[in-house]
Amino acid sequence: MKVSYHGHSVVKIETNEHTILIDPYISEQGNCDLDASTIEADVILLTHGHNDHVGDTVDIAKRNDSFVVAPFELATYLGNKGLNTHPMYIGGAHTFDFGTVKFTQAFHGSSYTEEDGTIVYTGMPTGILFTYEGKTIYHAGDTGLFSDMKLIGERNNIDLAFLPIGDNFTMGPEDATLAAEWLQAKHVVPVHYNTFPLIEQDGEAFAEGIKGGAGKVMQVGESLTL
Repeated sequence: MKVSYHGHSVVKIETNEHTILIDPYISEQGNCDLDASTIEADVILLTHGHNDHVGDTVDIAKRNDSFVVAPFELATYLGNKGLNTHPMYIGGAHTFDFGTVKFTQAFHGSSYTEEDGTIVYTGMPTGILFTYEGKTIYHAGDTGLFSDMKLIGERNNIDLAFLPIGDNFTMGPEDATLAAEWLQAKHVVPVHYNTFPLIEQDGEAFAEGIKGGAGKVMQVGESLTL
C-alpha cells in the first residue's frame, strides 16, 4: 500500500481498491497540498473530534459517499449530519473490506466547535492501528506520552508510526522520542507540528534522534510504499 503525508496530521492510504484518509484537516490548513473539493476517498478514519482533525470530513464524505469510522459519539454526531458512519471505541477492532481498524487510547480531549461557538462532546480521543495485507500503521492521533505505548509496541509489529511532536497540545519531541523507542516501529514519522507558531518544531532533529535510523521526516505530499 502507498502511504502519503499531507501536513498537520493528515495521512492518505492507498490500497489496490481503496483510498483512505485519516483526519482530513485540509481546507483550513495552510500546509496541505490536497484540495478538499476534489479529493476522492471512500473511507475516512478519525482519531477524535477536534476541528483540526475532523476538518473537511462532512464535505468529503457527502461528495464521495465515504464510509466514516470514528469513536462512538463522534460517529453519532456525524451520522446525524447524514454521513455513513461506523462507531468504534478504545480497545475494539473490526475487520472491514479495506483492512482492520483497532482504536487505542490517547491522552487528549475530544470535542467539536460549531460555527456559533457551541462545543459538542465527541467522546474519548483515540489512536488508530490500521492493518492491511500484513502491514500495520499506527496513527497516534493527538496524545501525550503514556506507558501503555510499550504494550502497543510489544503486541503489534508496527511498520509505520505517525507521532505528534508539536508540544503544548500533544507530546513534544522528547516524549515522542521515548514513545518511538517503546513502539519499536520500523519507520517513525513526526506529525502535528509547524502548522502554526505555537507548535513549531524541528522535525529533522526529531527524526535524527530516533534509534536505529527509524526516524523519517515526510514532506507534504511525500509518499512511501509498505
